[in-house]
Amino acid sequence: MIVYLDAPDISERIKEIVFRLELDHVRADRVACYRSKGSSAKGTIARCHALPKIMQKALQCQPFYIIEVISEEFDEMPEDEQTRTLVHELLHIPLAFGGGFKHHDFVNDEMVERFYKKFMIEKEKEQKNIDFKDKLKDVFKR
Repeated sequence: MIVYLDAPDISERIKEIVFRLELDHVRADRVACYRSKGSSAKGTIARCHALPKIMQKALQCQPFYIIEVISEEFDEMPEDEQTRTLVHELLHIPLAFGGGFKHHDFVNDEMVERFYKKFMIEKEKEQKNIDFKDKLKDVFKR
Protein backbone atom coordinates (compact mmCIF):
# COMPACT_ATOMS: atom_id res chain seq x y z
CA MET A 1 0.00 0.00 0.00
CA ILE A 2 1.32 3.42 -0.92
CA VAL A 3 1.31 6.17 1.70
CA TYR A 4 1.63 9.88 0.91
CA LEU A 5 3.25 12.19 3.44
CA ASP A 6 3.46 15.95 3.32
CA ALA A 7 7.08 16.91 2.47
CA PRO A 8 7.81 20.43 3.75
CA ASP A 9 11.56 19.83 3.30
CA ILE A 10 11.02 19.16 -0.41
CA SER A 11 8.74 22.19 -0.65
CA GLU A 12 11.51 24.40 0.74
CA ARG A 13 14.02 22.97 -1.71
CA ILE A 14 11.57 23.53 -4.58
CA LYS A 15 11.14 27.17 -3.54
CA GLU A 16 14.92 27.61 -3.43
CA ILE A 17 15.35 26.08 -6.90
CA VAL A 18 12.52 28.20 -8.35
CA PHE A 19 14.08 31.32 -6.83
CA ARG A 20 17.70 30.64 -7.85
CA LEU A 21 16.79 29.56 -11.39
CA GLU A 22 14.30 32.42 -11.76
CA LEU A 23 11.57 30.04 -12.85
CA ASP A 24 9.05 32.87 -12.57
CA HIS A 25 6.33 30.89 -14.32
CA VAL A 26 6.28 28.33 -11.48
CA ARG A 27 3.91 29.50 -8.78
CA ALA A 28 5.44 27.79 -5.77
CA ASP A 29 2.23 28.43 -3.81
CA ARG A 30 0.44 26.18 -6.34
CA VAL A 31 2.95 23.33 -6.13
CA ALA A 32 2.44 20.76 -3.38
CA CYS A 33 5.21 18.37 -2.40
CA TYR A 34 4.72 14.84 -1.09
CA ARG A 35 6.93 11.93 -0.16
CA SER A 36 5.45 8.55 -0.99
CA LYS A 37 6.33 5.28 0.68
CA GLY A 38 5.48 1.84 -0.59
CA SER A 39 5.40 2.60 -4.31
CA SER A 40 5.92 -0.40 -6.57
CA ALA A 41 7.16 1.81 -9.44
CA LYS A 42 10.47 0.47 -10.69
CA GLY A 43 13.23 2.93 -11.56
CA THR A 44 11.12 5.95 -10.60
CA ILE A 45 12.68 8.47 -8.23
CA ALA A 46 10.10 11.26 -8.41
CA ARG A 47 7.07 12.34 -10.38
CA CYS A 48 5.39 15.57 -11.36
CA HIS A 49 1.61 15.47 -11.44
CA ALA A 50 -0.57 18.13 -13.07
CA LEU A 51 -4.23 18.86 -12.55
CA PRO A 52 -5.57 18.69 -16.12
CA LYS A 53 -7.62 21.53 -17.60
CA ILE A 54 -10.83 19.50 -17.61
CA MET A 55 -10.45 18.81 -13.87
CA GLN A 56 -9.73 22.49 -13.21
CA LYS A 57 -12.90 23.38 -15.08
CA ALA A 58 -15.02 20.76 -13.32
CA LEU A 59 -13.66 21.70 -9.89
CA GLN A 60 -13.66 25.42 -10.74
CA CYS A 61 -10.10 25.82 -9.54
CA GLN A 62 -6.76 27.17 -10.68
CA PRO A 63 -3.90 25.07 -12.09
CA PHE A 64 -2.05 22.97 -9.55
CA TYR A 65 1.01 20.73 -9.64
CA ILE A 66 2.30 18.07 -7.27
CA ILE A 67 5.88 16.93 -6.97
CA GLU A 68 6.12 13.49 -5.44
CA VAL A 69 9.42 12.01 -4.34
CA ILE A 70 9.52 8.27 -3.80
CA SER A 71 11.14 7.87 -0.42
CA GLU A 72 12.76 4.48 -1.01
CA GLU A 73 14.69 5.88 -4.00
CA PHE A 74 15.02 9.61 -3.40
CA ASP A 75 15.97 9.73 0.29
CA GLU A 76 19.06 7.54 -0.19
CA MET A 77 20.49 9.67 -3.00
CA PRO A 78 23.30 12.20 -2.50
CA GLU A 79 22.09 15.79 -2.19
CA ASP A 80 23.38 16.82 -5.64
CA GLU A 81 21.42 14.00 -7.30
CA GLN A 82 18.32 14.90 -5.30
CA THR A 83 18.65 18.48 -6.53
CA ARG A 84 19.01 17.31 -10.13
CA THR A 85 15.88 15.21 -9.66
CA LEU A 86 13.91 18.16 -8.31
CA VAL A 87 15.14 20.36 -11.17
CA HIS A 88 14.02 17.62 -13.58
CA GLU A 89 10.53 17.56 -12.09
CA LEU A 90 10.22 21.36 -12.17
CA LEU A 91 11.21 21.42 -15.83
CA HIS A 92 8.08 19.38 -16.59
CA ILE A 93 5.99 22.44 -15.66
CA PRO A 94 5.37 24.52 -18.81
CA LEU A 95 5.67 28.29 -19.05
CA ALA A 96 1.89 28.65 -19.20
CA PHE A 97 1.51 26.99 -15.77
CA GLY A 98 -1.92 25.93 -16.92
CA GLY A 99 -2.09 22.26 -16.02
CA GLY A 100 -0.09 20.97 -18.95
CA PHE A 101 3.11 19.01 -18.88
CA LYS A 102 6.43 19.17 -20.74
CA HIS A 103 7.53 15.72 -21.81
CA HIS A 104 10.94 14.07 -22.00
CA ASP A 105 11.66 15.41 -25.47
CA PHE A 106 12.27 18.71 -23.62
CA VAL A 107 13.13 17.48 -20.14
CA ASN A 108 16.28 15.48 -20.75
CA ASP A 109 19.64 14.92 -19.04
CA GLU A 110 21.34 17.74 -20.97
CA MET A 111 18.63 20.26 -20.03
CA VAL A 112 18.62 19.16 -16.39
CA GLU A 113 22.41 19.45 -16.17
CA ARG A 114 22.34 22.94 -17.69
CA PHE A 115 19.80 24.12 -15.13
CA TYR A 116 21.56 22.30 -12.27
CA LYS A 117 24.86 24.06 -13.09
CA LYS A 118 23.10 27.42 -13.14
CA PHE A 119 21.53 26.59 -9.77
CA MET A 120 24.92 25.77 -8.27
CA ILE A 121 26.51 28.94 -9.68
CA GLU A 122 23.75 31.06 -8.15
CA LYS A 123 24.07 29.25 -4.84
CA GLU A 124 27.86 29.79 -4.79
CA LYS A 125 27.43 33.48 -5.63
CA GLU A 126 25.11 33.90 -2.68
CA GLN A 127 27.44 32.00 -0.37
CA LYS A 128 30.38 34.21 -1.42
CA ASN A 129 28.23 37.26 -0.78
CA ILE A 130 27.30 35.97 2.68
CA ASP A 131 30.96 35.17 3.43
CA PHE A 132 31.94 38.68 2.34
CA LYS A 133 29.24 40.27 4.54
CA ASP A 134 30.42 38.16 7.49
CA LYS A 135 34.00 39.35 6.94
CA LEU A 136 32.80 42.95 6.81
CA LYS A 137 30.95 42.49 10.10
CA ASP A 138 34.14 41.09 11.65
CA VAL A 139 36.17 44.09 10.41
CA PHE A 140 33.73 46.59 11.85
CA LYS A 141 33.52 44.75 15.20
CA ARG A 142 37.18 45.56 15.83
